[in-house]
Amino acid sequence: MNIQNKNNSDKIYFRWVLGISITVFSLVVVLNQKLIPQPNQIPIWIFTLPLLNAILNGTCFILLLFSLYFIKQKNIRAHKITNLVTFCLSALFLISYVTFHYFVNSTSFPATNPLRPLYLAILIPHIILAALVLPLILIAFYYGLKMEVEKHKKIVRFTYPIWLFVTLSGVLVYLLIAPYYSF
Repeated sequence: MNIQNKNNSDKIYFRWVLGISITVFSLVVVLNQKLIPQPNQIPIWIFTLPLLNAILNGTCFILLLFSLYFIKQKNIRAHKITNLVTFCLSALFLISYVTFHYFVNSTSFPATNPLRPLYLAILIPHIILAALVLPLILIAFYYGLKMEVEKHKKIVRFTYPIWLFVTLSGVLVYLLIAPYYSF
């Protein structure tokens, strides 16, 4: 592939990443602000999704640690497989998260709870970094799958700790808020 075709391919992919990222971010904002009407009936299985989301996040956290281990061992195949599984589980998480918030209003952490500052200290960076990490992950995957190792390493230097934090903080947010679910 010549340089011109490669640059065009990169531009198309980066536009796709931007479009996907903006769409997902917009969807989450619309759902959290309840800008679309909620259905009148909520299927009972919807209430299992927060726990599923925590399990998916926790699993992704562990898989990301394995991914780092595998690349440090220069086991590229295991690293790649682990990251693909993590990516798929994260995508499943995103579908589950959006589905849950389509049906159910957000739960507020009680203002009177002495753990509220801790909860907010975890939740606020979790939300901000979760919004930022998707395009970084998509770009890291792009370079990794194309075996553009130097570019992959540069983006992963930032992406990996953010993704790791988002997965772990997602579990912590669930553990802190779960007692206050009213369904």
